[in-house]
Order: sequence, then C-alpha cells, then structure tokens
Amino acid sequence: MCLEKLVSLNLKVDFDLRTAEERNANPDELPPGVKCVWLDVLADADQAGPAMLENLMKDPKAANAALGGGKAEAQFKASYRQFIFLSSAKASYRKLFLALGDQKQLPALFHCTAGKDRTGWAAAAFLTILGVPQETVVEDYLRSNDYLIPMYQEVIDAFVAGGGDPSIPPAVLGVKREYLEAAFAEMETQYGTIEKYFSQGLGIDATQQKAFRDLYLGQR
Repeated sequence: MCLEKLVSLNLKVDFDLRTAEERNANPDELPPGVKCVWLDVLADADQAGPAMLENLMKDPKAANAALGGGKAEAQFKASYRQFIFLSSAKASYRKLFLALGDQKQLPALFHCTAGKDRTGWAAAAFLTILGVPQETVVEDYLRSNDYLIPMYQEVIDAFVAGGGDPSIPPAVLGVKREYLEAAFAEMETQYGTIEKYFSQGLGIDATQQKAFRDLYLGQR
C-alpha cells in the first residue's frame, strides 16, 4: 500500500504481525503520528513457516525438494493450527482484538508479510466473532488469490522457468481452503466454539465480545 493511501486513511495504529527477521528486512513506512505495535504471532514457533517459505521460491530445486508433493500444503496447515495454540499467537491476537474493540485506537490496520496467513486468521476470527457465517468467511479469504497470484506472476513464471514445480507457487504465495479450515478445526478441537476461543483462549470475555458487535454492527 502506497504512503499516500495510508495518509488518506487517517490511521492511528499499525499492528505488525511479522517476525523480527521480516521487520528488519522490510520496516514499515508509516505516515507521521501513526503508532506501530509489534505483535510477533510466530515468536514461539520452531520455524516461522509462512514467514520463511517464500524465500525458498528463489531456489526452484531446493523448493521442489522441500515443498513439492504436498509438503507445502502440509506445512501451511501446521502453521495455521499454530495460530490457535502457540502462546505467542494467543498473546498477539488478544492484544490485536482488544485494540480493534477500542474506538480510541481506530482507524487501525493489521498486516503480516503477504497479508494472507497470520493476517488471514486475524480477519477470519474477528469476522466470525461478529457473526459472519464460516463459509462466507472462507469465501472471502479465498478471494485473496484474485489479488495475490497476479501480483506474484513474474515470480511464479521465473520459478517455473527455472525448473520449479508449478504446483508450489499457488500453495506458497496464495491461499487454500484447507489452510483456513485447519485453523478453524484446531479452534473447534481446543475450544468448541469461536466464543470459547475468545473467552478461554484469548481471555476476551462475553462482555468484551458483545462490545465488538456493538461497535461494528451497531447492536445495542
């Protein structure tokens, strides 16, 4: 997003869900006066899968060995499950959602690197707690491919031309239904419902959950 667009949004807070390595490589450029809050979702992960897999795209042979044959999909599904149970993920999402329910911190934005995985679960969970049906949330999530794949087309073409497995780029640079469904399944296994995920997993009680709906849906 260009700086001019950010200025037009009159943002108050920018929530950065990336790892330290990602932030150091590409620091956020923000308009004056916008507060940046760092929430490292994957700080407790052994390997920050979504944060690191894109680097493999620069080496088609290495990517074929590490990510081919369904390995990329398996790694992403494992990472999405981590969004539910990692202590760093729970702490990060708790802070993010509480901030999104605080009108004094709005307008705000949240992002990771590609804006589809850590950011994808944040958007999916928040829409779900607001009452959006899960299938609608998944359909909205899948629309990310309409923007991401064309944006990465040159990278994808170079990867395939260099001998890369053509099934890998969509799995790494795009999104798949099974990724988000893995997070929902883990959430349901651990907590049963989205409301209990927020209350028991994130420490955001029913009163605070209602405040989200009051703020975003105008319910009283």
